[in-house]
Amino acid sequence: MTSWGSVDQVRADLVGVLARFRAGAWAFSFGDGVPEAVMLTYDEFEDLGGEGKFAVADEVIEPGVLAQQLPRLVEAMRAGAGVPVVWGADGEPEAVVMSTAQYRDLRGDDHPPAGVVDDPTVRRYATEPLPGSRPLDLDEWAANDPLTRELLDEIRAERSEGDDQ
Repeated sequence: MTSWGSVDQVRADLVGVLARFRAGAWAFSFGDGVPEAVMLTYDEFEDLGGEGKFAVADEVIEPGVLAQQLPRLVEAMRAGAGVPVVWGADGEPEAVVMSTAQYRDLRGDDHPPAGVVDDPTVRRYATEPLPGSRPLDLDEWAANDPLTRELLDEIRAERSEGDDQ
């Protein structure tokens, strides 16, 4: 996602957010000009141990109530305060809204340097080799482990038998 929905856009379409999550959509960032908050499914929050990492209210907020509270919640997130809010329809936990910093903590990601705009729902990886990197040599890798050496020899023997046919 190259642009982020505003707080007003997200709060106006919370029913649509739930529909997208129910259809298998992933977490997304939103905010006013920069990513300030993250919406994610309750399943992802639970799978990543969110209940054990954060204090959350026992009550599940209905979409209409969240729509009223979202600007205030995001304002608290901007100030570095607030807790993740569990919300969903009919009292069922379906989604969570949290700050981008809380989302990074949930996933165990590093935080960007101060002043760097970063969307935590988009993973970026360095792909260039490290200094001193070299190609993998299977024989060198298997040399210190007799079982691995044996398996590698068996695979090579099977392949050479297949080439002879």
